[in-house]
Amino acid sequence: MRHYLALVGVLLVTVAMYAQKGSTKQQQKASGGAKTYTADQMEWKAAPNALPSGAQLAVLEGDPMKAEAYTMRLKMPDGYRIPPHMHMKREHVTVVSGELHVGMGDKFDENAMNSFSAGSFAYLEPGTHHYAMAKGETLIQLHGAGPWGIKYVNPSDDPRKKQP
Repeated sequence: MRHYLALVGVLLVTVAMYAQKGSTKQQQKASGGAKTYTADQMEWKAAPNALPSGAQLAVLEGDPMKAEAYTMRLKMPDGYRIPPHMHMKREHVTVVSGELHVGMGDKFDENAMNSFSAGSFAYLEPGTHHYAMAKGETLIQLHGAGPWGIKYVNPSDDPRKKQP
């Protein structure tokens, strides 16, 4: 009987050791798959030429130009405007700081815009015509499923067409 109990004890200890080792591997795998940023670690670059000049962009996750999940932040100076446009995929927007003014439709009309302060969130379905303006330096976070793209309602508003 003692040999039987000793064998059971050894088996229990062995199982517990393997369970702990597996748990540690799962924890390492989970933390190894995490990417974190503090505000000072974000890499800001000029926004792509699809947007009016003057804004900065930091890509936090994924590649917005590929068919994959992405998260990016757009920092806009006071008075920055994005003419009426639409996106081919759903756009998710969170205002991190500042004040974002957004209007709906085909014509930029400052009087028809709604104001969204820090903490506000919105999403727009593909094809929804809208325009935006920053009041004060404004930081927004965009996330969704790529590829991200922008199509201006009036082709002459497209900054890509204004470049040499």
